[in-house]
Amino acid sequence: MSKKTLLLIHTGGTISMSEDESGAVKPEGDNPLMRHTPNLNDYADFIVETPFTLPSPHITPDHMLELKKLIEKYYLEQGIHGAVITHGTDTLEETAYFLDLTLRLSIPIVVTGAMRSSNEIGSDGLYNLISAVRVATCDEAFGKGVLVVLNDEIHTAVNVTKTHSSNVSTFQSPQYGPIGIVTKGGVRFHHTPKLDLKYSISALSKNVAIIKAYAGMDSRLLSALADLNFDGVIIEALGQGNLPPETVKGIEDLIVKNIPVVLVSRCFNGITQDVYGYEGGGRQLKQKGVIFSNGLNGQKARLKLMVGLSQSDNPDYIASMFK
Repeated sequence: MSKKTLLLIHTGGTISMSEDESGAVKPEGDNPLMRHTPNLNDYADFIVETPFTLPSPHITPDHMLELKKLIEKYYLEQGIHGAVITHGTDTLEETAYFLDLTLRLSIPIVVTGAMRSSNEIGSDGLYNLISAVRVATCDEAFGKGVLVVLNDEIHTAVNVTKTHSSNVSTFQSPQYGPIGIVTKGGVRFHHTPKLDLKYSISALSKNVAIIKAYAGMDSRLLSALADLNFDGVIIEALGQGNLPPETVKGIEDLIVKNIPVVLVSRCFNGITQDVYGYEGGGRQLKQKGVIFSNGLNGQKARLKLMVGLSQSDNPDYIASMFK
């Protein structure tokens, strides 16, 4: 049986870096993955692209959109069977989620990275890359949305998040867990994800901010965002979706200016709900027009709001995206 053709996209990050004598991790010459990929061609035929080489804190939504267009180009022109993206871990979940929101393709798209650079003891980059390739060539990965593969686990882009600053098992899916595992014997899926709607997008122009709620917070930050011409605001709220009472005036000012306010929880698990009826409580905030996000974290809700605002600024449309 002929091998599948995969698009392998390198974007930078720790997986492409080396540690120098001082202990600093940084890019050094050629990407080590281009030199040390034993047996990778046993799994697939590859088209290799490096559209940019950036540490992941440098990645912007425009870079994410560039990756989307690159994958679509090779799918339409060369009929690729899947794509694997190597990426820095700090914003990996955001790139994966953006692609999951905007790519209308059923082929496997797998994002991977590394927590240890190529010459560190216990380097995990090459192993994660091979695992990602194995998943991308697996028939069962077809139609499951964008996947994130590291440390022998397969996660959905919607649920996965980076939970530890340095541990190799950092990527977890709170409440849900991985949907599959990679073993020596093969790739095994034990859950089928519920897929989100896909959105057509060709350009990004909306500016959405994230702020985190805290005890004693007032309206000054919210008022500043309104004056700075932000198009939308994500608030990582307290508990199930509550805010200190002194923020309510700032929330009202944003909504009057037709700037959507979306609440997520700053908690690690759980979702926002309009339960509490006191001043600043979720029930009051929802009555004022605040949108409650059903389970997304702040960084993913921001991307979803950016994509939504590129389609329409109708409040009902935006609210429907987060149900």
